[in-house]
Amino acid sequence: MDTRKNGFLIVLLFISILVVKSEDPYHFFEWKVTYGTMSPLGVPQQVILINDKFPGPVINCTSNNNIVVNVFNNLDEPFLLTWNGVQHRKNSWVDGTPGTMCPIEPGTNFTYKFQVKDQIGSYYYFPTTAMHRAAGGIGMIQVHSRPLIPVPFDNPADEFAVIVGDWFNKGHKSLKNLLDGGNSIGRPDGIHINGHSAQVGTPPAEPSWTFEAGKTYRFRFCNAGLRTSVNFRFQGHDMKLVELEGSHLMQNDYMSMDLHVGQCMSVLVTADQPPKDYYLVVSSRFTKQPYSTVATIRYAGNSAPASPELPPPPPGNTVGIAWSINQFRSFRWNLTASAARPNPQGSYHYGQINITRTIKLVNSRNYVNGKLRFALNGVSHIDPKTPLKLMEYYGVGDKEFKYDVIGDEPPADVEKNIKIEPNVVNGTYRNFIEIIFENREKTIQTYHLDGYSFFAVAIEPGRWAPEKRKNYNLEDAVSRHNVAVFPGCWAAVMTTLDNAGMWNLRSEMWERFYLGQQLYISVLSPERSLRDEYSLPDTTKLCGIVANLPKPPPYT
Repeated sequence: MDTRKNGFLIVLLFISILVVKSEDPYHFFEWKVTYGTMSPLGVPQQVILINDKFPGPVINCTSNNNIVVNVFNNLDEPFLLTWNGVQHRKNSWVDGTPGTMCPIEPGTNFTYKFQVKDQIGSYYYFPTTAMHRAAGGIGMIQVHSRPLIPVPFDNPADEFAVIVGDWFNKGHKSLKNLLDGGNSIGRPDGIHINGHSAQVGTPPAEPSWTFEAGKTYRFRFCNAGLRTSVNFRFQGHDMKLVELEGSHLMQNDYMSMDLHVGQCMSVLVTADQPPKDYYLVVSSRFTKQPYSTVATIRYAGNSAPASPELPPPPPGNTVGIAWSINQFRSFRWNLTASAARPNPQGSYHYGQINITRTIKLVNSRNYVNGKLRFALNGVSHIDPKTPLKLMEYYGVGDKEFKYDVIGDEPPADVEKNIKIEPNVVNGTYRNFIEIIFENREKTIQTYHLDGYSFFAVAIEPGRWAPEKRKNYNLEDAVSRHNVAVFPGCWAAVMTTLDNAGMWNLRSEMWERFYLGQQLYISVLSPERSLRDEYSLPDTTKLCGIVANLPKPPPYT
């Protein structure tokens, strides 16, 4: 008997046990994606369900947890899900955009595995293929702080996930046909709250939520619509804003909140009013035709009807834009609160870092050969048949796309002439960059960046110039992943490109995304090291020109 060999095996076994025990917890999900019939606006139509639900199942987890989701595509079209706001550190392989992943073909499945590394907050998932987002397949992601890290408010009595947004009765295939034909999808037909809509004076429905007098509740809101900003407010109750896209905020009370497309936030509401029914009101913002809907909150043990007198919406038009900008400016990062890590949020002094690159993006609406397109700096993105990230990894990207066809400054004729091609910006790893979004159009824009959060340091009317930096908030701007850009205004954000991968920067207005108002930022580690980015997972679906190529050597 070789005691040295046995002793060596015992040591290896002991180390393996330690590694397994030290790994962060796992949450396993099995999702079946199907069509079903629902009536979000009272009209029966085909929707996309996950496990027979819309909204889909809530992912309820804790910072650093591992999430494993086995998705079975029972639709008649290819399908992908993205995890809006989850940063996927070192792992753009499962980001779920057409530029990073091959779609899940009908009748097949794929297992997403990712970690909510160093994140807390409110996020959501949705489909990025075709116009599936218009039909559902959407749900909430709730990431809690670890037990030992204090949260700057008391634990609520309960939490409620609220998906809101505009809704179209046309159906996702009809909307896609409109866009493929070079037309706009037009105006929505209404607004929903968690897949339902109701109006004051309609027959009373069962309450959506129940309060117990004296207790405080957390509502997590996400606007997962296609194009419409909304405002929400609680009848008879103020709300306290405590979290915005993964950041704890200085806590202010509000009577109503604007929520732009793609944005998420958490508010606390205390049941401190006479027991009866009350309405949650959600209404459209900056639309020619106003839309609104209500849901009912009931105090336990009481069924007295809610008052038909609803809290008024904020002002609209130009005054409303100023109102919404001022509300944005009231959001301040809580510098002393911890988030996912025990150190205070304010220990990261972003305002003291030198900017190494400025990218100024101007959006435009254009027609090419009579067909509608949208662009950034004169480039309207199209997805090649093979995902950009896979081509880059396999070293064949030059067959389908070029880097930096877009300039860091908009061309002089940005609103006249555009190019239609894959739009990939070559980002330098660990550079601290500034992105300016300038909106010269007459409609509001919202932008999201995958893989990162950024500091939204300013929104102002007019056009941006370098001297505008003196107006930046360099102390306590909120770290977030979405920013609104109002008509005739600009917004500035800052971030460090410290997450290697291929990351989508997109308009959250989904017809604009579909018709080209997006780009990808390629961030490569020069060392090709596992310290900076994971190698291609063995389970990755391959397609297009890389389907039969030999696999490159993994990162070391």
